[in-house]
Amino acid sequence: MLQALLNKTKGDRWIWLIIILLSLISVMAVYSATGTLAYKKGEAVEKLLLTKHLIFVLLGIGMIYIAHLLDYRYYAGISKVLMIVTIPLLFYTLIFGTNLNDASRWVKIPVIGLTFQTSDLAKLALITFLARMLTKKQENIKNVKESFIPIMGSVCVVFVLIALANLSTALMLFGVSILLLIIGRISIKQIAIVCAGGFVLLLFVFFLGPRRKTYMSRINTFMHPEMQHSDKTFQADQAKIALATGGVFGKGPGNSTQRNFLPHPYSDFIFAIIIEEWGTVGGIVIMILYLVLLYRCIKIVTRAPKAFGALLAAGLSFSLTIQAFANMAVAVGLGPVTGVPLPLVSMGGTSMIFTSVAFGIILSVSRDVEENANAATKEDKEKVKNKVIIGEIPAIA
Repeated sequence: MLQALLNKTKGDRWIWLIIILLSLISVMAVYSATGTLAYKKGEAVEKLLLTKHLIFVLLGIGMIYIAHLLDYRYYAGISKVLMIVTIPLLFYTLIFGTNLNDASRWVKIPVIGLTFQTSDLAKLALITFLARMLTKKQENIKNVKESFIPIMGSVCVVFVLIALANLSTALMLFGVSILLLIIGRISIKQIAIVCAGGFVLLLFVFFLGPRRKTYMSRINTFMHPEMQHSDKTFQADQAKIALATGGVFGKGPGNSTQRNFLPHPYSDFIFAIIIEEWGTVGGIVIMILYLVLLYRCIKIVTRAPKAFGALLAAGLSFSLTIQAFANMAVAVGLGPVTGVPLPLVSMGGTSMIFTSVAFGIILSVSRDVEENANAATKEDKEKVKNKVIIGEIPAIA
């Protein structure tokens, strides 16, 4: 049965390997990071959290497998439905969303009681929708009325709705959108207008939005940590201690001490815990995995026979790698504190699912690239065979 499953597994083998490695690292890191909760609330809590995380990791791998079997062209139609659902859901989140850490980013799913960040769904929806629109409008891509306004309208609406509750995620998604516009042959003049408009929207959200005090506080804390109270720099300080005490090779798995002090060692600051336990070497390995992922995805983009597949793989891969390096930058003190998880590593149920679907879509594009390459090779062999039969090429004895 396992062999039959492996035979049906298609797509880039390197990406599959990266998925498995990141999933294993995730299980080990989360198990170690939840030790504090076990100490405070009892061993049963640790087992419950690890079991829950294992279930979501396995469910995520299952989602990757299912998503990669579906022809990526179907996601063009699905993207329209996702956008229709996402925009009202973002409105709902701002007004009625569950408030955690002074932000309404989460929506509670009825019956099962789980919460999820609507921005995770919005990222997937906007990237797939942009890939579809850019492909569909290629013949009139320079036309402002027919192409530019509809495309940028969707980007701006999603950006503002996410930014009002989660500025860091909105900025990363806006950056990915700009990269897609460049790849999609939008003119430089129009992209400059987009960037200017995005800057105006950013100023509006930053100075007039409901979380303006939080955003300004985080920027001030990052720029001038020496002038802040210790409670404002607490997370960043504890993360730096984890990095400093980890050294080159780390303290060893399960030996972290800063997990006892960091508020979210199993999600936002899991990279700091990984470096503390596995050292600088462990941190470099994680970075290399994401860089290899980006490299393999770029190869898929360059080989994709259809524009939609290329744009889809590019957008999703940029989104995953930018998010990964943003999380790592925060953990090592190169950026202000945000709530961005490390893709496929941080603990988080629904974010793990949406990340897995993104990986599955990339592998679906990769599977199509492989099938086209195999078909072309087979066709070339048939042509050579036919030429040999009719005597155009002498057969080799």
